[in-house]
Amino acid sequence: MEIVIIEKKTFEQMKQSFENFSRKARELCGKERGSEKWLGNAEVCKLMQISARTLQTYRDSGILQYTKIGRKCFYRTSDVQQIINQSIN
Repeated sequence: MEIVIIEKKTFEQMKQSFENFSRKARELCGKERGSEKWLGNAEVCKLMQISARTLQTYRDSGILQYTKIGRKCFYRTSDVQQIINQSIN
């Protein structure tokens, strides 16, 4: 085990910076959490009445924006609704 010694002033500055960052992250996540619902592949396929392969084509061609977390894709409800509205018109 390695021990690192730093001045108390430096430690307090680092601690304050981390607390500021943590507070800002909580504020941003709190704003986003309630404003938009995210859907998975199965939900989008069901809503749009398309196959998983068609959904993949939409992702690959940039028709439908998505966010990938790990190996799962998520879609904003507003983006899905926009595609549905475009197909109706």
